[in-house]
Amino acid sequence: MQAFDVVVVGGGPAGAAAALAARRHGASVLVVDRADFPRDKVCGDGVAPEALDVLAALGADVEAITDGFPAVPRLRLTSPSGRTVERTMHRPAVVVPRAVLDGRVLAAALAAGARFRRHTVRRLSPGPDGVDVDGELTAGVVVGADGAESVVRRALGVAANRPDRLAVAIRGYARAGDPGVQVITTTDQRWPAYAWSFPVGDGRANVGYGELVSGGATRAGLLEGLHRLLPGVAPEGLRAHRLPLSTGRPRQPDGRVLLAGDAASLINPMTGEGIFYAVLSGALAGAAAAHGAGAGAVLRAALADRLGTHLRHTSAASRLSSRPWLMDAAFGAATADQRVFDDVVALGLADGRLTARTLLGAVSTLRRRTRPA
Repeated sequence: MQAFDVVVVGGGPAGAAAALAARRHGASVLVVDRADFPRDKVCGDGVAPEALDVLAALGADVEAITDGFPAVPRLRLTSPSGRTVERTMHRPAVVVPRAVLDGRVLAAALAAGARFRRHTVRRLSPGPDGVDVDGELTAGVVVGADGAESVVRRALGVAANRPDRLAVAIRGYARAGDPGVQVITTTDQRWPAYAWSFPVGDGRANVGYGELVSGGATRAGLLEGLHRLLPGVAPEGLRAHRLPLSTGRPRQPDGRVLLAGDAASLINPMTGEGIFYAVLSGALAGAAAAHGAGAGAVLRAALADRLGTHLRHTSAASRLSSRPWLMDAAFGAATADQRVFDDVVALGLADGRLTARTLLGAVSTLRRRTRPA
């Protein structure tokens, strides 16, 4: 059997970031994936600048990764009641199709010295000195970055998210509207649910619609929601995928098997964003792998230090957002105050907080709306 210090299962952003981080610690790294690259992955394709910051810190050339895909400076948000706010973001996002993004980030990991093999992992056997992978490979540490249906997670005996902590979304590509504006539209029908339209920069937009599995989501219902919130779109290549939300995030077990990205249920419950979480948790997992048998505890502590407060705030915001009128109030505050808008964007797309300014702004909006004429 071939032996590696680190075997990363999954070559997407989380896995590639893990490989980059492990290589910076001098580890021998093999990335395995059931698909060759480039390949498509169902996603909204939006990449927050904070995700690019993580990749840059790992030594990746982010200009090469985003080459050909211009920044999208503005974001338009529509509340459940139809209130709309559109502003320039503090830092623009980019929209890079996963068929391009994943191959480029993986290429950066391979350029750093990682190796790649097409292989479908079926069995893991952790032992005192390493992890046996399908009787073909041994690893000091395995990083499971194999997505929402993670084989590695199941091998650890970690249960899947409950239906009320699991979303499902459908995504396709359609003709873009304004190429400089990302659009997120919410609705009080089948709440919480929302649609998006993110311009890619080549005349197309990534469009989609998602809602909680516990609401009885069906493909027909997803399509109806997409066309109701984005009337007139004619998307092609529609595919659905599941989103294990961070409100159902499992505890990272001790030991030599780590979880990152979707496999660790790191999906923002407010927006469905996962690429920032993926590259950050992958980077932390790759660094933790240097600790061998202690890697699980090290990663758990690193995630708590880096994302703990943020995840508590997104969980609280998710509970508050179960009341559509509160979302309306927050959007009203964002309309009146650029700093509130920036705080809301950071909470939904990166590692921001539910700030006092946002809460006070929402309360002020509610008071104005309930004040007697």
